[in-house]
Amino acid sequence: MVGLYLVALLAACSGGTPPDEWAGEVCAALKPWRGEIDSLNASAQQSVSSATSPAQTRDGLLELLSGAESATESARNAVASAGTPDVDGGADVARRFEGALAGARDAYARARVDLQALPTQDADAFYDGVVAVVGRLGEAYASSALDTTELDSQTLREAFDRAPQCR
Repeated sequence: MVGLYLVALLAACSGGTPPDEWAGEVCAALKPWRGEIDSLNASAQQSVSSATSPAQTRDGLLELLSGAESATESARNAVASAGTPDVDGGADVARRFEGALAGARDAYARARVDLQALPTQDADAFYDGVVAVVGRLGEAYASSALDTTELDSQTLREAFDRAPQCR
């Protein structure tokens, strides 16, 4: 009886989420996020292509950036809720996943603020500003991307391969 108690106590103290469960929860957070980003991009593309003024263009792009920021924060929260995978270096893995999403969220937020600040009276200057904002967004987004080559956990790779949510 004492042996069972110790095993239960050690399992409770480990605090890690089983790798298959963690991978499934992460994919369950990321899959709808990617879908939302794709949907926002399609909507913004349609809005921008039908815009007749810099102000309308800005409104469509602001909707994209605001929605992407919100969706990314929701995904980050869901990944954080998955906990820490119970693998060697699991805390670092969880931190990197959350950090990548936080970086993407912050990139969207900065781009939204920068875009909002662009004056719309001079169309050429506005569109030049949009190009600059989108360029900075791309750079910031890329620099926050998760480098999975540094996350060398065979256990997690296999868990991601097995998780139905990741397919």
